[in-house]
Amino acid sequence: MSVKATGAGARRRSAFDLQAYLASRTARVNQALDEFLPKETTRPATIHQAMRYSLFAGGKRLRPTLCLAAAAACGGHEEHAMPLACAVECIHTYSLIHDDLPAMDNDDFRRGKPTNHKVFGEAIAVLAGDALLTQAFEIAAQAQGWPRYPHQTLMREISCAAGSLQLIAGQVADLEAEKKKISAEQLKYIHERKTSALLCCSARLGGMSANCPPAQLRALTDFGYNVGLAFQIIDDILDITQTSQQLGKTAGKDTAAHKATDPAIVGLEKSKKIARQLTRRAFDALVPFEGMAPALEALANYLLVRDK
Repeated sequence: MSVKATGAGARRRSAFDLQAYLASRTARVNQALDEFLPKETTRPATIHQAMRYSLFAGGKRLRPTLCLAAAAACGGHEEHAMPLACAVECIHTYSLIHDDLPAMDNDDFRRGKPTNHKVFGEAIAVLAGDALLTQAFEIAAQAQGWPRYPHQTLMREISCAAGSLQLIAGQVADLEAEKKKISAEQLKYIHERKTSALLCCSARLGGMSANCPPAQLRALTDFGYNVGLAFQIIDDILDITQTSQQLGKTAGKDTAAHKATDPAIVGLEKSKKIARQLTRRAFDALVPFEGMAPALEALANYLLVRDK
């Protein structure tokens, strides 16, 4: 399912060591998150243990890595982007904790481990998610701010992506679509908000941390949007093609819950084709960077061909 490239672009992607890049950025992000969050012994210890349990459960750190890679593509410094990268990861983890609750997706496993409410109970899981969402803004506030993108702009960017018109809107629409027959366009609405919004926000925040010009921010927006949609389609494909052990979460859950997915609406092969088309559009969005975004190129291809 990989996107074929030719010429210099193909050589850059083949030469870029994505696994080493992901490992190094994951380590840096984990270290930063550990420093930003209260220690698990801080009173009340239970809530801080629950927050850290899900945050350090072995996630791929794709969103913060995307933020750091976007900063680098714009000539910025990773340390400037790090608070924003960590803030996005806190929001993502909060959303997973709440998604897994019995009132929502009702899942027992996440990232190969029992879900937060299975370990700490539903009440603490709700509060752990609430706390991580709040913590995200405390962390983001520690970013220095830039001439084109002051703190007010950064906070609005994060708020909009996580709010009732984007992430929450996608979650609501996803719940309301269960056991209903919806159109491909209605499903796209869900994907744009539940998944693509935060991935797009990650790329935009990376560019903002480099005080990027408007043209680069538009390119990162197009890139993040298309990568986000492709990511969710692949997620839906993996749910029906991989095992629970491979995924680190319950496989076949979407089918069992009668959730709307691309494979269910347009079929498996067409879903793969759409994901490839979206990834090509993501590559096209990087043309203005003139080869200075190898990590973003490699990430786009990785998200397409991943198996978990």
